[in-house]
Amino acid sequence: MRISLSNKLALLFAAITVAAIGVLYLYVAPGLQQRLVDEKLDQLAAAAQKHSGPIAETVGSSDTSREIRNLVNNAALGSGSRVTLLSVSVALAPVGPQLSPLADSSNPNSAETLSFPVAELAAQSGKSRTGTESAASGTVAEAAYPVSYQGRVARVIVYSDPVSDVVRNVAIVRHEILVAGGIALVLALIGGYLVARALAHRVKRLELAAERVAAGEFEDPIPVDSTDELGQLASAFNQMQRQLAQLDLTRKKFIATASHELRTPIFSLGGFVELLEDEELDADTRRRFLDQVREQVERLRKLSVDLLDLSRLEAGSLELRPEQVDLGELTRSVSGEFEPTLAQHDAHLELRLARRIDAQCDPVRVAQIMRILIDNALTHTPPGTRIVVTAARHNGHLRMAVRDDGYGIEAEAMQRIFEPFYTADDAQGSGLGLAIASELAERMAGRLTARSGPGETVFTLEIPG
Repeated sequence: MRISLSNKLALLFAAITVAAIGVLYLYVAPGLQQRLVDEKLDQLAAAAQKHSGPIAETVGSSDTSREIRNLVNNAALGSGSRVTLLSVSVALAPVGPQLSPLADSSNPNSAETLSFPVAELAAQSGKSRTGTESAASGTVAEAAYPVSYQGRVARVIVYSDPVSDVVRNVAIVRHEILVAGGIALVLALIGGYLVARALAHRVKRLELAAERVAAGEFEDPIPVDSTDELGQLASAFNQMQRQLAQLDLTRKKFIATASHELRTPIFSLGGFVELLEDEELDADTRRRFLDQVREQVERLRKLSVDLLDLSRLEAGSLELRPEQVDLGELTRSVSGEFEPTLAQHDAHLELRLARRIDAQCDPVRVAQIMRILIDNALTHTPPGTRIVVTAARHNGHLRMAVRDDGYGIEAEAMQRIFEPFYTADDAQGSGLGLAIASELAERMAGRLTARSGPGETVFTLEIPG
C-alpha cells in the first residue's frame, strides 16, 4: 500500500507527540513523585536531628512518662510532623530487637497504627534511617533517629508524615498529561496533515514541472513563494529549466546550422559532378570546375574536423599532451603557414616575440588556437589589413595575442562571438573556430578573451606557463 507524503509526515508528527507524552507520563511524572518523596524524607531527617535532643536526654533519667510525652509533643509541634518514641528491648536471635511505643504525639485512639520498619533498621544499625511505609491512608514518609545508652540503642525516635498528597498530586499531573497529550496528539495530527499536505502540494508541483521539462516544455517556471529549502529548490529548478531551454535552443540551432553548412557544399559538389559529366566541356572550364570541387571538399573537410573537435571538447574526451616547447618558434612556424593567404589578401603579418619563450604546453592545440585566431583576422577584415601577433610571459602566465586594424566588432556581437556557428558578418566560415579556441583554452586551464573597438580587434590567449 502506497502512503502519501502528507500521511507520512502527519504520522511522524503524531509519533513524536506520542513519544513525548510517553516520556512525560512514564519518566517525568514518576521521577517527580520520587523527588518530592525524597525531599520530604530529607526534611524529616533534618527535623529529627534538630528536635530529638531533649527527648534523647530522658534516656536513663528519672523523667516521668508525662514529662516525656510533653517533650515528644513539643518536638511534634516544632517539626510539624508526627513524633513517636519507641523503646528497644534486646531479644534473642534471630528475632532481633523488639520495639514498643512509649509516647506518641498523635492520639493513640485515632492515630493510624504504623509498623515503623525504618525504626527497626535504625535500632539494628545504630544510625539514622529514612524510608516509606504503606498504610491504610496511603504512603507515609518516616525518619528514625536512634538514641544509644550504655553502648546499645535504647530508644528510637520516629518522625513521620503522610505523603499521600504528593502521590495524589502526581496522579493529577499524570492525568493532566494524558488529557493535554490527547489534545496535543489531535492537534499534531491535524496540523501535521495540513503542513504535510502543503509541502506535498509544493513537491507535487515540482514533480509536474519535472515531467514537463522531461517532455521538452521549458516555458512555464515554477512560482517561488517562499525562501525556505523548497523555495530554494524551486529557484534552482527554474534556473535549470532556463539552462535546459538555452541548451535545447542551442542544440536545435546547432543541428540546423550544421545541416545548412553541410548541405551547401554537398549540393554544390553534386552540381559540379553533373557539369563535369558533360564530355563537351573544354579543358579550362573543367579545370575551373575541379578547382571549385576541390574548394568545396576542403570546406567539408575543415567543417568535419571542426565538428569533431567541438564534440570531443564538449564530451571532455579531447586529450592534451603537454611538452616543453619554444612558444616563439611555434608562433613563427604557424604564422609562416599563412604566407600564401596573406599574399592573396594583400595583408601584412607582423611578429612581436620575446627572444625565447620556453613553455610546458600542448603545442598541437596551442598552434590550433593560433591558426584559428589568424584565420579569423584574415577572414573578417578588408584587404590590406595589418595583423600583429605577440607572444610573451606575463605574471607567470603565457600570453599570446592577435591584433588587427580592421573594422572592429559590434558590441552586440562581442557577447556571442564564442558561440558555435555564430558569425558577425556575411563572410564565409562555419562559426566554429572561435568556439573551439575558447573551449581549448579552458581545457588548458586558461582563457581566451576579446577586445574590440573602431579600427582594432584583439584576441588574447592566456594559459599557465
